[in-house]
Amino acid sequence: MPTLIVAKRDGSEQTVDAGTNISVMEIVRDAGFDELLALCGGCCSCATCHVYVDDSFADKLPAITADESDLLDSSDHRQANSRLSCQITFTSALDGMRVTIAPED
Repeated sequence: MPTLIVAKRDGSEQTVDAGTNISVMEIVRDAGFDELLALCGGCCSCATCHVYVDDSFADKLPAITADESDLLDSSDHRQANSRLSCQITFTSALDGMRVTIAPED
């Protein structure tokens, strides 16, 4: 089974089994990471599922949409590798990807 590595805000990491064809947000939420609020439930309307994606996986992700970029612009913690985890569908090509939960705004 593919895995996703999740780094919490305190720097600790956990590797979780990840289903495919569901969002990274769902994987993280279902694994019990309370730091990832995901208040809108994946509708791309709140940016509370903000993560930093390991640079080595950047070319494997879909392009960022205008809506996602606008929401990330509202964060004081946006970085070049910022993404909304609700907008990343996990596939086997992302096996071993590492995401870091961004600081809360």
